[in-house]
Amino acid sequence: MKSKTSKRQASVNLTDYPQAYLVPVLLKVLGDSLTNGHGAGPILDLGCGDGVLAQFLELQGYTVIGIDADKSKVRAAKKRDPAGHYAIGSVYDNLHGRYGAFPAVISVEVVEHLFDPHQFADTVCSLLEPGGVAVITTPYHGYLKNLALSVFGRMDRHFTALWPGGHIKFWSAKTITQLLSAAGMEVEQIIRVGRIPVFARSMVIVARKPVTNHREEVRLH
Repeated sequence: MKSKTSKRQASVNLTDYPQAYLVPVLLKVLGDSLTNGHGAGPILDLGCGDGVLAQFLELQGYTVIGIDADKSKVRAAKKRDPAGHYAIGSVYDNLHGRYGAFPAVISVEVVEHLFDPHQFADTVCSLLEPGGVAVITTPYHGYLKNLALSVFGRMDRHFTALWPGGHIKFWSAKTITQLLSAAGMEVEQIIRVGRIPVFARSMVIVARKPVTNHREEVRLH
């Protein structure tokens, strides 16, 4: 669905967007994933922050609804993009009851901040139409990367507990796959983003909600 951009600024400056390095991969994944009959509806940006990515995607022709638990960030998003669609909400709310299901849900650098990642995964799955795609990013933590951090004395700096907030979960490809699979999604692709894959800065996970609920099939038969 093409968005109306007449009331929007002509471009979005991604220079100060911390996740700008992920944008080219996100655009490619969305373009590849929403071509099989699932490109007609809006995208839900779960944890949209101040709306930079949502606004950028709108200017690429997508319709985006941004949700964030931080009231100040939602206010900033509305101020930045008055023509956009932003609301307060979290993965612990009944977002499906409020908004229904979407052909795509994106969540950029969110899951590492959450106390209950299983609730996050369940919420994402509930927000997807059958056959819909979830595009989730999180900092990458594989064995070799963690080993290198240890060998070069960077563990305390990288995993510091001294700042307020921050990351409380550290995901590998294996553990994020287990999380999403347990919620009923099928992981199709994991893309490591960085100059050297084994030391990747982040990973982009592409997971799809099956068209048929296999657990329901088992009960029916």
